[in-house]
Amino acid sequence: MTPFHPGDTVVRREVIRNELWFASPSICVQDDGDLLVTYQPPGSPFAFPDGEFPAGRHPWDLAGHRSWQGHGLLSLHWADVDHAIFVFWTGPERRFTGWYFNLQDAPRRTPIGFDTLDHELDIVWPAGAPAWEWKDVEEFARTGELRYPGRVAEIQAEGDRIAARLDAGERWWDESWATWEPDPSWTAPALPDGWESVPWANR
Repeated sequence: MTPFHPGDTVVRREVIRNELWFASPSICVQDDGDLLVTYQPPGSPFAFPDGEFPAGRHPWDLAGHRSWQGHGLLSLHWADVDHAIFVFWTGPERRFTGWYFNLQDAPRRTPIGFDTLDHELDIVWPAGAPAWEWKDVEEFARTGELRYPGRVAEIQAEGDRIAARLDAGERWWDESWATWEPDPSWTAPALPDGWESVPWANR
């Protein structure tokens, strides 16, 4: 599929048990066909489609979250890799908060963006901290088999693989992303018409 160009709208959709669960637009920062980097400006809308959802509605929907807040989210996605790296900033000085290893389905490209599914379990390495730490372990244990039937061990193995690489001193991403700043002209994009009708595939 043709790579996106900087400034293009890229729609992230989450597919759970063959139903659309979540969608939100972001902006392409760069895309070489392998690494897709996106930025979600503050105010980027969240959409929560209707469905049967035997595993429950999206937790952000239940919590009443309807758009991205804060400084925005920079995301690094690699082809065929079951995690992304999220970059966050905080405070008026836009201070880098650390690396966030978001376990999720490898991106499945679509004409409007990509499809994936967040895996709940994460690894975080706060800025200045001596080591990484697990996040949402209890939540993953509670929801894993319902949301990702038959895949819990596989997802945990991906987390363990990330942890082992970090312990070995590996860095497979460019750490200069910590100081990246968005184009000041970029504002929250809208979801394109027909985003929910673009075909998807279940993992």
